[in-house]
Amino acid sequence: MTSLTHALILAGGLGIGATAVMDLWLVVLKRLGVATLNFAFIGRWGGHLLRGRLRHEAIARSQPVRGELALGWLLHYATGVVFAALLLAFQGSAWAYEPTLLPALAMGLGTVIVPLFIIQPAMGAGLAARRTPAPWGNCLRSLANHAVFGIGLYLSAVALAGWLEWGLPSYLDLSH
Repeated sequence: MTSLTHALILAGGLGIGATAVMDLWLVVLKRLGVATLNFAFIGRWGGHLLRGRLRHEAIARSQPVRGELALGWLLHYATGVVFAALLLAFQGSAWAYEPTLLPALAMGLGTVIVPLFIIQPAMGAGLAARRTPAPWGNCLRSLANHAVFGIGLYLSAVALAGWLEWGLPSYLDLSH
């Protein structure tokens, strides 16, 4: 297996796992009555981005995009994989075999830059959600969500390392 294939498989497993942990967190928040992400709006923004439009006055009032909910979920998980790849680029793939919490948590917390300073302004919420009714609350919620993503990176790496320890069929062995 090439090192690129190895890295892509590791990033895919870690990113998908960490994003799923974050999604479980969002389900808990939603059941507690806390407003959470609307993936249709992420997809709408992504669909308009593909057509050359980056900024919106308010994404909720922008023209809907066909398949926006599915596109939103795809972008959500693809972003998780990219963030996992960044963690592996900084830490090296060996980290995935003996993971520690601090690098994963730091990466998760660092990724909050993307929604606060890129996505929210582009969707009409302003820098760090300043154009929303509760900017500080939204920023803290984003920070908590991304901390959970970082914990998810760690937990996914622990699960993957445990899986590797049990032994995999040779065609799935990531240690080469």
